[in-house]
Amino acid sequence: MALSFCGNDRGSIAYSVDNGVLDNGCFVDALNLVPHVFLLFITFPILFIGWGSQSSKVQIHHNTWLHFPGHNLRWILTFTLLFVHVCEIAEGIVSNTWMESNHLHLFMPALMGFIAATTSVVYYHNIETANFPKLLLALFIYWILAFITKMIKLWKFAEASLGVQYLRFCITALLVVLYGLLMAVEINVIRVRKYVFFANPQRVKPPEDLQDLGVRFLQPFVNLLSKATYWWMNPLIIGAHKRPIELKKIGKLPIAMRALTNYMRLKDSYEEQRKTEDPDKSPSIWKSMYRAFGGPILLSSTFRYMADLLGFAGPLCISGIVGHLDNSTEIDRTNKVCTANMTFGVYFMFSTELLQNTSVLAVLLFLALVLQRTFLQASYYVTIETGINLRGALLAMIYNKILRLSTSNMSMGEMTLGQINNLVAIETNQLMWFLFLCPNLWAMPVQIIMGVILLYYLLGNSALIGAGVILLLAPVQYLIATKLADTQKSTLDYSTDRLKKTTEILKGIKLLKLYAWENIFCDRVEETRGKELTSLKTFALYTSMSIFMNAAIPIAAVLATFVTHAYVEEVRLSPAKAFASLALFHILVTPLFLLSTVVRFAVKALVSVQKLSEFLQSDEIGDDSWRNAEMSMSLEVGKKYKYHGDMKRSYHVHSALCWFVSIILNPLVFVCIGECFIQVNDGFFTWGSNLSTLSDINIRIPTGQLTMIVGQVGCGKSSLLLAMLGEMQTISGKVYWIYVCEGRLTPCVCVKNRYSVAYAAQKSWLLNATVEENITFGSHFNKQRYKAVIDACSLQPDIDLLPFGDQTEIGERGINLSGGQRQRICVARALYQNTNIVFLDDPFSALDIDLSDHLMQEGILKFLQDDKRTVVLVTHKLQYLIHADWIIAMKDGSVLREGTLKDIQTLDVELYEHWKTLMNRQDQELEKETEMESQTTLERKTLRRAFYSREAKNQIDDEDEEEEVEEDDDDNMSTTTSRRSKIPWKMCCRYLSSGGFLMVFLMVSSKLAKHSVMVAIDYWLAAWTSSNPQNQSLIAEVTSHCCFLFQMLSLHRSYVPVFIILCGAAIALCLITSLTVEFLGVAAATNLHHNLLNKIIHAPIRFFDVTPLGQILNRFSADTNIIDQHIPPTLESLTRSTLLCLSAIGVIAFVTPAFLIALVPLAVAFYFIQKYFRVASKDLQDLDDSTQLPLLCHFSETAEGLTTIRAFRHEARFKQRMLELTDTNNTAYLFLSAANRWLEVRTDYLGAVIVLTAAVAAIWTSSQSGLVGLGLTYALTVTNYLNWVVRNLADLEVQMAAVKKVNSFLSTESENYEGSMDVSQVPEDWPQHGEIKIQDLCVRYDTMLKPVLKHVNAHINPGQKVGICGRTGSGKSSLSLAFFNMVDVFEGKIVIDGIDICKLPLQTLRSRLSIILQDPVLFSGSIRLNLDPECTCTDDRLWEALEIAQLKNMVKAHPGGLDAVVTEGGENFSVGQRQLFCLARAFVRKSSILIMDEATASIDMATENILQKVVMTAFADRTVVTIAHRVHTILTADLVVVMKRGSIMEYGKPEILMEQEDGLFASFVKADM
Repeated sequence: MALSFCGNDRGSIAYSVDNGVLDNGCFVDALNLVPHVFLLFITFPILFIGWGSQSSKVQIHHNTWLHFPGHNLRWILTFTLLFVHVCEIAEGIVSNTWMESNHLHLFMPALMGFIAATTSVVYYHNIETANFPKLLLALFIYWILAFITKMIKLWKFAEASLGVQYLRFCITALLVVLYGLLMAVEINVIRVRKYVFFANPQRVKPPEDLQDLGVRFLQPFVNLLSKATYWWMNPLIIGAHKRPIELKKIGKLPIAMRALTNYMRLKDSYEEQRKTEDPDKSPSIWKSMYRAFGGPILLSSTFRYMADLLGFAGPLCISGIVGHLDNSTEIDRTNKVCTANMTFGVYFMFSTELLQNTSVLAVLLFLALVLQRTFLQASYYVTIETGINLRGALLAMIYNKILRLSTSNMSMGEMTLGQINNLVAIETNQLMWFLFLCPNLWAMPVQIIMGVILLYYLLGNSALIGAGVILLLAPVQYLIATKLADTQKSTLDYSTDRLKKTTEILKGIKLLKLYAWENIFCDRVEETRGKELTSLKTFALYTSMSIFMNAAIPIAAVLATFVTHAYVEEVRLSPAKAFASLALFHILVTPLFLLSTVVRFAVKALVSVQKLSEFLQSDEIGDDSWRNAEMSMSLEVGKKYKYHGDMKRSYHVHSALCWFVSIILNPLVFVCIGECFIQVNDGFFTWGSNLSTLSDINIRIPTGQLTMIVGQVGCGKSSLLLAMLGEMQTISGKVYWIYVCEGRLTPCVCVKNRYSVAYAAQKSWLLNATVEENITFGSHFNKQRYKAVIDACSLQPDIDLLPFGDQTEIGERGINLSGGQRQRICVARALYQNTNIVFLDDPFSALDIDLSDHLMQEGILKFLQDDKRTVVLVTHKLQYLIHADWIIAMKDGSVLREGTLKDIQTLDVELYEHWKTLMNRQDQELEKETEMESQTTLERKTLRRAFYSREAKNQIDDEDEEEEVEEDDDDNMSTTTSRRSKIPWKMCCRYLSSGGFLMVFLMVSSKLAKHSVMVAIDYWLAAWTSSNPQNQSLIAEVTSHCCFLFQMLSLHRSYVPVFIILCGAAIALCLITSLTVEFLGVAAATNLHHNLLNKIIHAPIRFFDVTPLGQILNRFSADTNIIDQHIPPTLESLTRSTLLCLSAIGVIAFVTPAFLIALVPLAVAFYFIQKYFRVASKDLQDLDDSTQLPLLCHFSETAEGLTTIRAFRHEARFKQRMLELTDTNNTAYLFLSAANRWLEVRTDYLGAVIVLTAAVAAIWTSSQSGLVGLGLTYALTVTNYLNWVVRNLADLEVQMAAVKKVNSFLSTESENYEGSMDVSQVPEDWPQHGEIKIQDLCVRYDTMLKPVLKHVNAHINPGQKVGICGRTGSGKSSLSLAFFNMVDVFEGKIVIDGIDICKLPLQTLRSRLSIILQDPVLFSGSIRLNLDPECTCTDDRLWEALEIAQLKNMVKAHPGGLDAVVTEGGENFSVGQRQLFCLARAFVRKSSILIMDEATASIDMATENILQKVVMTAFADRTVVTIAHRVHTILTADLVVVMKRGSIMEYGKPEILMEQEDGLFASFVKADM
């Protein structure tokens, strides 16, 4: 058929212009081409030629700046225009098929219009980003021309009385409206920017965010298409493949999304309620949230409704396509043309007619899917962004409240740290998640109602049965969901308990190994793990039930519906209705399944808001105007002083004034006027209960002098400091901070930062930061000052021990320092600050005498006093009173005496004498304390041991780190890229093999069977519905023949039994698959944890020296948690979505093999999308995790150090830090969610293309209608599951890292527990005598390290008491470990009672010797467990041991006696008592050899004396080897061994060795005198 623009039909009037040019339809269509051709001619040269030269003028760094007003409206109108053009093209093509010859004018102008509209938006985008508004004139002219030409066409249609019933009229009218609107948008741009027709065009500045190069989150700034498809994310996601995404790369947040902005919005709406509503009523957080964030939620809900409504287009289009294929009998075309309207010589189609064309329906289905998915992702994005903004605002709100919390709330336990941490970590997240799911609350009911109405329309009453099944089973799902939450709680309790026991074992591992008790304690952990696993199994059961319900409900609903339909309805079930309703059931299940989750989150959100409200209403600290630089007091005093006649002065001002005058008149009392001093008048202060803690306080703190506050424990010294700082609640009285200048009573400008007080609290508080940052604490770094402070606090030796010096991170997440070291850092912080006033609360409590003296002399007397700073010092060390300028003595919460030491000596002789006796006693203790190794030396030793030889093992034995090292070495990009995008199959296999072969086999086979049966059900449905060869019309003719109709129905019903059997099998298989996956997970978790625990417990002691405790604990906490609870659901979801997609593609390929051709490019696209996404997602996930921890730590840190922060007045700095940390975390989270949207939009579009290709292939190959329905229903499911395949794959990859880390520990070498001798060869009572021969002994800790003992020889006779001494690092402790075969003996041997200990099984050797360690270790449990965990001794024996250790009376006093509770680490006993328990423990084990490793190092004199006495009497007949650090403890020994650098230097009786004056031993004794 020849092509011609106007067609060449017989008798055509196409070319006739008799009635005037405009009455020729073809001419009007040709006229419509003119604007489109004009636009293309004008814009193409500008776009392709002129652009290169122009772009250089663009000054701004982001080409995302949208300059012109009406931007979004223009994009929406253009997209609508494109859609209408597509409809116009479709209408033209379909109309053309009714004509004799081809009429190009029916669709050619529409096609050109489509091209022109596309060009217009590309052109506009380029002009906008380059900011050349004048070039928009071309578009303006185009819209005018297009509007005019379309208007002429519409006018002609109306003239020919063609109305709305004709489709072409409707389309033309729509186009007129759209062109008119676009013209209006263009006029608006001219009006605002004045770029033409106006004298001075408007200049515009880019938004602040885009001027800031640091802002990388561009979603708010890009154009609509980029917003919808997340195109701006491409560089980031593709770039992640080359090098990992770092914090630098994701930059800052735009101002509107920052925590501060959102906090101000939330706070304003919160405070507004206070003003407008009842001021006494507490404001509602819900209302505040709605006012601050209601807008975006409404927008998101709108998107959600649109997506849900478009979602129903799928089933309806399927119904249409299958229905038309079913009835595709040729309708008499000529007949139709005769009745048709042929105005203008062309066919006019009715409005409904277009939707009867299958190809048109296929395109519509594609467009509806694309739009639906775009709206859905937009809705998700908006809610997530709003949720994140809300969380940022809430965190800032909570933080501000924390900074104002009254101290009594914290100290009285009304508000615990745990509660605050929960608010931050849990409640804010609950609200954020609630907001994410919020639109579902109102969208889902609408979706369900719509779905049920459509089902009813398709299937009649039987649809209600299916919907009823779904609705009846929904509450069951809710029940399962709540049960799941409960089980998770109990699992958490058990895992906390298990972790506590594991931590205890790891902390006391040395003792457990020395006593051969590791297996007993390992069993304790296994027992708790058993309970945890029982709980996990219940959890697995409920999870599998939930998965089962989700899979089985649609099958049950379909079964009920179709079987009912077969028996109740009189008409045959057509494929169109069957598959449309099948698709509808699939749509209905999601909201019902999610609804239970949403309701659960809504309930949790209500609880969270309640908790938040209570927290925000809790008491705040009083308003301390003295520090807010308001200076009300001094001004008031000044005024009152001037106007002497004012009789209304208050009592307080009067007393302050009198005091003032007395000072000025009496210069002896107070010399230095010109600085600040503090005065408390008639102060009564409390910690919350109305009972005053401090009563009748009248004190003053002189300026520039050292004031000491002394008194017994608990008499209110620390409270007094806090009362002065305004931390306590004032019942009555006042605290004055008065500023006087050179005797004038007017406030003066201060040089130093007067409003801040340097405060060192009694309980040392450190930041999670470097040592330097802890000391400078936000002040300017001054090297000279910093060094002076470090020297004054003797911190240099400690800093030298740290791996990175003062740049080492300390605090919760950093290195653990001892109490003394922490305290000295806190004091250093107070000294370093440039403040007038320094408060030191008992800074000497954790320091030994040398350090205390040094700190007193260098730090307080020299450093602070030279600076003329006012120092208030609380202390128990009365020997320092002589240095005090002013003393305040306290007793039972009130001031006993105040004055100089001389005043007190004359005025209160009794008190002075009492102090004197106390001083003498302290001096005696000090003399005893000054021994060879002081407490500080010990602390430093512990620190050194913590890092001991970690360097030897360059990299911690963690494969992760090794890999990173490899990556650094190997700079070849492609290898890192391939490594980063590789899926860890090896670890997956490791995980599955841990689950057991049988479970894996069951899982795989049941999954395959389930999906095969599911396909079989749908295939059977296709066969069943297509079973009738005759047409409906034919049935109508023979309705009179009842018997034939009956035959028809019986044939129809014969399919039902097989359908029921298949559905039943599918439901059963759903149950089996969900159970196997979950229980495979439990089996794998059980095995991995069991193996990990056993490997670590039996690892050599060296392993614990080189592996940080935190790292081992991480394997048992975070990694085990991932393996227990996170991998199984991910694995289940991954296998399910993958098999669904594969079965769908298989079915489509079976129905229309032509689809396989299109599958190749789709598969390639999918491969690249998932490859890029997985790498980027992993990086962003890591960033999110790593930025969350500092944020949570900052909150708990602030809550712990509130008093310090407030004393220093550093609230603003801490707020700023919190906002930065929140924004950093939010940026990572936003990018992660944007990356998820990026993926989902792309996979959804791929899914839509799959549906389109499947539909087109089916239509063109005109397959059997039932099978087409089957193929299309499956194609629709692909769109839902494609992105889940990728998401789950990415999640699994992250989670497999946990398996990898656990696996890296499973390769640890165990100690050789076997030995070459059999247990039966060792005598029962060995060692009988306790004779020890050490022959040429060489020992090292590791084959890589140097020996620590070199050729040591010694002989110890039975029953001898031997002392071993030497300086730190001389090898004393290594020798004690060698007795237990804990170190590598590579040469020589130790023979005990004739047996070489290296040949013995370790369990036997260690269970026959006893040791008391330097650090006393007790385990939580009972006293009995600590003395005799093997339960082999009688109670009498245990009481005897306690009596010997002089603990019997104390234990008897405890409730429970031997079964009395010991808390974690034995914290409920003093250090001395703990050491005595260790002694009793050694006695219980009646071995003939006892080794004491520096057992008296950390205990007081009295306990040490008891120990010595017991050793002499109770162990009289046993061999005792004492490793001593106080030489006087071994002066009575039978034999002394002096060691140096791993060798024995002196060996003999102590008396003889003391005679050698130049000997080592003699020098030690002299030093110890």
